[in-house]
This record gives sequence, C-alpha cells and structure tokens, in this order.
Amino acid sequence: MALFEVSNLTYYYPDQQRPALRDITLNVKEGEFILLAGRSGSGKSSLVRALAGLLPDFYGGRWGGHIRYRNRDTRKMDRRDLAREVGLVFQDPERQLVMTSVEAEIAFGLENLGLPQPEMFRRVAEVMSFLDLTRLGHEFTANLSSGQKQKVALAAVLAMQPRVIVFDEPTSQLDPIVAEDLLSLIKRLNEELGITIVLIEQRMERCFHLADRVLVMDEGAIVQDGTPQQVATWSRHMTPSFVPPVTRLFARLGSPAVPTTVREGRELLRPHFPARDPATSVGSPQRLEHKGQPVVKVGNVWFTYPSGREALQDVSLIGNAGDLVAVVGENGAGKSTLLKVVVGLHKPGRGKVVIGDGRVGKGRSHDVAYLSQNPNDYLFQDTVEDELYFTLKHLGLTDDGIVDDLLERLHISPYRRNNPRDLSSGERQRVALASVLVSRPQVLVLDEPTRGMDYILKAELGSFLGQLTSSGACVVCVTHDMEFVGEYASRLVMMHDGRVVSDGGKRDVLTKSLFYSTQVGKLCNGILSDVVTLAEAEAAIRAAIGV
Repeated sequence: MALFEVSNLTYYYPDQQRPALRDITLNVKEGEFILLAGRSGSGKSSLVRALAGLLPDFYGGRWGGHIRYRNRDTRKMDRRDLAREVGLVFQDPERQLVMTSVEAEIAFGLENLGLPQPEMFRRVAEVMSFLDLTRLGHEFTANLSSGQKQKVALAAVLAMQPRVIVFDEPTSQLDPIVAEDLLSLIKRLNEELGITIVLIEQRMERCFHLADRVLVMDEGAIVQDGTPQQVATWSRHMTPSFVPPVTRLFARLGSPAVPTTVREGRELLRPHFPARDPATSVGSPQRLEHKGQPVVKVGNVWFTYPSGREALQDVSLIGNAGDLVAVVGENGAGKSTLLKVVVGLHKPGRGKVVIGDGRVGKGRSHDVAYLSQNPNDYLFQDTVEDELYFTLKHLGLTDDGIVDDLLERLHISPYRRNNPRDLSSGERQRVALASVLVSRPQVLVLDEPTRGMDYILKAELGSFLGQLTSSGACVVCVTHDMEFVGEYASRLVMMHDGRVVSDGGKRDVLTKSLFYSTQVGKLCNGILSDVVTLAEAEAAIRAAIGV
C-alpha cells in the first residue's frame, strides 16, 4: 500500500485563474527519497503544502481531487494527527521558529500535542543529541547561524516522530559545506530511520544523486517521474534542464553514459587524459583587469555587535565600476554584516566606507541600492507595480519606462497587478530586486539574490547583472551559489571569521579551493587546467579528445 495516493489533484489559489496544481496523480511509497524539480512557480511548493495538509484549509482557494495518506482522506483527518505524521521544514527557518530558546522551540510542537512531560523531555533530549544541538539548548534562537536555525527547525519536526518529512529548499541560505552536511543528515534520516523524504531543491548539484525518484514539474503538472538516471537521460535535450552541471556536460558531449555525480564523471574522463598532479594543474595567476574607477572603498573596517562579537576585523575591499564582486564564506563569516556596513546600515567602529566620491549618506540616496536576504522586507504595497512606483516616488524620481522594462526583463510582468505576497519565493525575490533597481543605482549590493531561482532565472539574472556592470555599475553580491559565481562573477572575495582570507580573480580562487568551487571545477580538478564553467569544460574536452 502506498503511503500517499494522490489522484486527479487540481488546486487554485484564491482569486487566481490558473491552477497551481493541475490533475496530479501520484503515489509515494514508504521510505522513498523523492526530489521535486522544476522552474520557480511550477507548483512544487503547492504540492508539498497539499501533502502536509495546508491546502486548502490554510491558504483557501478551490480544490479538486483527493489525497489519501495511509488510506485515509487527508481532508477528513484531524490536523493534529496529520501533523504527527507529516513534518514540514520551510526554506526560511526564521518563519518556522517561534520560541526564544532552542529547547523551548523543539518542545513547542510536543506541548501542542499534549504529550506527557516525561515523554517530551525524552524526545527533546534524544533529538538534540542526534543533531548535535545539546550545547545550544539554552541559546537564544535569534542569535543562531542560518545552519543552526535550520537544524533547530528540523529538530522540532523530528521530535514529533513523523513518518514523512517534507523539505522546501532547506539549503538555500547555507554555505556549501553546511549544505552538504544538512543533505547528508537528511539522507541518514531516510536510510537509517526509514523516514520518507520529499525534497524541493533548485541546486541540483547538491542532491540529485541522493534521490530514489525525481519528479519534474511544469505549470502545475508532473511532466517526468523516474530515477535520477532516467530523468538525466530524458532531459539531455530539454530546455530548461533540471539536472546537475556534470550531467548536462556529458549530455552535451553526446556521451552514451550520463553520470549524476562528480565521481562517476571523473571515471568517464580519466581514460582520455594522462594523470596529473593537482598541484601542477592550476594555471598561472589570473591578472585582474580593473574595468573602471573604484566606486566602493572599504578601508580597514572593524565592526562589533552589542553582544561583543567582532563580526568584521580589519576588512578592506575595493569595488570598481564594471565589477561583479562575489563575497563567499561560511555562515557567520561576516558577509551580510559587511554589506550592511557598505550601505550604511551599520556604522563601523574603526575604518571607513566611501561610495563614489563621498561617504555613505553624503551623496544621493539612490547611488546605492541594497537587497537583503529576505524579499518580504521589501513587499508592503498592494500590487507588484506599486512596489516599483513607491521606490520612484520615495526617491523623487520619474518613470521613463524603467518600470515596464524591469517587469519584462525579470519576467514578472504577468503579475504586475498581483499582490506580491501571493507569489512564489522566486517571484517575490525578483519583485524585490526590481523595486531596488528602478533607481538605476551606481552600486548594487545583493545578499543571496539567487534564492528560490531555477537555472533559467539565474542565467537571466546573471545576464541582467552583466548588462548593469557593462554600463559602469558595480555589483557586490553575497552568495552561497558557486555555480552562479563561476558563471558571472569577475572577482571573488572569501571571508572567514570576520576577515578577508582571499581576494582575486574568480578563476584563481575557484580552481584552488576544494569546497568553494563549481561542480565541473571539481570534476576537472587534476585532469584539466583552469576550468570553472560548463562551457569551458565542454570546449576543453572536445579539443582534447576530438569530439
């Protein structure tokens, strides 16, 4: 018997004419690891909300079809019974954390279920030990790093002892190392505890190989359902392609075998290339060509939070006109703090920040535009276009066609009269981005701009930012998305413990790093020199083996 049986499921959000889910029929077996892929707004989040019982009761709207969980209609199940069985971990852990301490957060759901106190204590202790959270038990949740918050949100779900856990892009805010740790943990839950996993992810390179099944969605429907290998073969000629870069590379090369991991790809490449010492496979240092004059100057900046934590220690950075500077590093390294200092939200304890020819706050307010991690901070108007017009009005600027242009170029024109809070995560991100771009800033500062974006939208964003830098703007971008960095950054700054530990051309940094690298960079490490992007790998392999 299937754990979930979904039959002819169709769902419309309130006041929407297009279905978010369209005639979905699906069975989920107990113990499966299912990966949901698809473009932003394709219906992935709506499907997992339906499985968790949030549709239509929590969101309203029109509903047709049935979902049966263990042969029971979810619409007729007691909400508490379903919450015990199906846990949901959101993309943004801060939306899920409601208590002030870690222990209280983990116990909160158990208290709502009315469990006896000894049973609650046992479950909280057990799950904190399993997730290595014991030392954080009395910590204030707001002070935790993004990775720690995500583990606490998972612990609160695990304490309910569910049969199914649904994850909605759980690694979108995490650095590559912490993201790998979390995904390994999710795989352990599946393999060692038999918990059924349904995972939504946009960064296929992180998780494609972990799944038993991959479901690809488009316009509210499931368009492909198969093993990772089957989906990789199916998508070799598809655009967009919802497979990892290594898989796309071999598909482009016409390889009869289509690998899904770096290890499989290296095994296919090795027979065609002589063994190389990785230390000698890195080319000469890349000469940085400064495209324009410095427009962002951070000089010997220190910043200490009221708690006493030194978030920035003697940080210096220069951003030139025409640069796209990517800032990477572990969660808690000081990246977001640096951005807030650059835009003037934090005043440095020592050092200074200069934008253009004057310090922050001395020039025009629209010289610098800032987009934080949470797009919801920017959305408070009734329609999408009102968000953009509000910025223009607030800054005393006129609309010379920039609103229509941005709505078209960021593919949000169809939603111009929608309430932005009703849109998907990726769509909200693009609305927030448009709302800061209408001022045509000289310096654009972005904190995790690719959250919730699929490969196609990220490519379009990268192209758009390239046009901005070509026109003389400087973009400073904090991101954990190394594929985006490899394709579009010109410079790469790596931070650790509040300090800049590396600053140079992206190729120098990416080819010398084990973890902060692209997937094809890892594939070619020690085999081909100076390869960062998929296009570079394809060209180098074709030239070497005559394909």
